[in-house]
Amino acid sequence: MADDLQLAQEAALAGAAEALRHFAALAELPRELKQDGTVVTAADRAVEDRIRAVLTAARPGDAILGEEHGETLGTDGRRWIIDPIDGTHLFVEGDDRWLVLIALEDQGEITVGVAAVPAQGRIWWAVRGGGAWEAEVRDARIEDERRIQVAETGPARARLGVVPHWGREPYEAFIAAADERQWPVQPSLMVARGDLDLSLQTGGKIWDFAATSLIVTEAGGDYRGVDGRTVPGSGASLFGRSAQVNDIALEQLRVR
Repeated sequence: MADDLQLAQEAALAGAAEALRHFAALAELPRELKQDGTVVTAADRAVEDRIRAVLTAARPGDAILGEEHGETLGTDGRRWIIDPIDGTHLFVEGDDRWLVLIALEDQGEITVGVAAVPAQGRIWWAVRGGGAWEAEVRDARIEDERRIQVAETGPARARLGVVPHWGREPYEAFIAAADERQWPVQPSLMVARGDLDLSLQTGGKIWDFAATSLIVTEAGGDYRGVDGRTVPGSGASLFGRSAQVNDIALEQLRVR
């Protein structure tokens, strides 16, 4: 598992370096729209190519599922799940909050998750059974690592962060109730480090949630699809500091 984490971190740092190269030349970066209306760029594809190259060289028998290039089948029941640039709309606007997400699924269970925020020089990770961690990235090295955990208790009014996505209409009340301050990083990561009580992401695919779901649960929190699933998949997702917080949120969503 430690070797898998090291590989995931290596791949994330390689992808981050490729992404930052494109981020430094945004004016020259062509943009396209996918069929779902989201933005994709040459940077998304180049970052995924770089991550795939690192993973394939080290684990040629593993499957790889990436947002941009689909799935490459494997032979051993293991699958790497990649979102090369999570938040491409932020990336193309020059906003520094976009992420590189990598997770390992082994026999259907997420066992390793890494979330890098390259433009901020920050990285989060988790290994199943090994807790959740945060660190700085300096000169492509991970430094000053520290264990993180969710808040043990929260205020009477939950601190809520929302990532609006496609299909946001059923969640407008939650969006209106969210903290109006601009979140500095992905709200799910803020839940993991104890800065928020609840995060709602109103849409996404498995690659949007695979890494962060493990980071939050290993930090002591709870991950849930709005449809009730407890494993990452397509659709809206909740990241709570506890199962009770997510239960309350799900009940409120049902009432609406």
